[in-house]
Amino acid sequence: MPTTIAHEFILGGQKSGKSRRAEQRATDWLAEAPAARRAVLIATAQAFDDEMRERIARHQADRARRVPAMRTVEEPVELARAIVSESAPETLVVVDCLTLWLTNLLMPLRSEAAKPATRTPPAHVAMLLIALREARGPVVLVGNEIGLGVIPLGRETRAFVDTLGRMNQEVAAACHRVTLMAAGLPLTLKAPAA
Repeated sequence: MPTTIAHEFILGGQKSGKSRRAEQRATDWLAEAPAARRAVLIATAQAFDDEMRERIARHQADRARRVPAMRTVEEPVELARAIVSESAPETLVVVDCLTLWLTNLLMPLRSEAAKPATRTPPAHVAMLLIALREARGPVVLVGNEIGLGVIPLGRETRAFVDTLGRMNQEVAAACHRVTLMAAGLPLTLKAPAA
């Protein structure tokens, strides 16, 4: 990865290789200047059940094996604040993933549902876009592309797919590079001008 890395949005379906691609970006970033550079992952997942707890633990173990120098910060809701807090010129911030973050905003845990909402999902997305503009170092964001299938049944599910699609468009517009992953293979959708 070149020294002048810019923000990148990596999209794909489930198990498409998008997280692995983001980890490779972090590995490349660290390898360029091991003594000076850092990488931090902002994880947005929450463990709602035993299967999700096992999935998170597996991801943590795999990530620790593949990118041992990358530190992890867990932040399921206040993503913009976490990006600004962790961003530095010598630090690559990886966000994994925007889709789970949006899920946390739209479908809070029961205990959180009783609390009054302080900001709507569009307000959180607007804050994310501001955080990307203000980031002092590169940011790699991971998200799902789920709008390629059939139109889902149920008003709430359709609203989620619509909201995710709009967010993906806004984040893609704010990033210098956008990569679509399919079957572990990258397809460049947007790249900085040479």
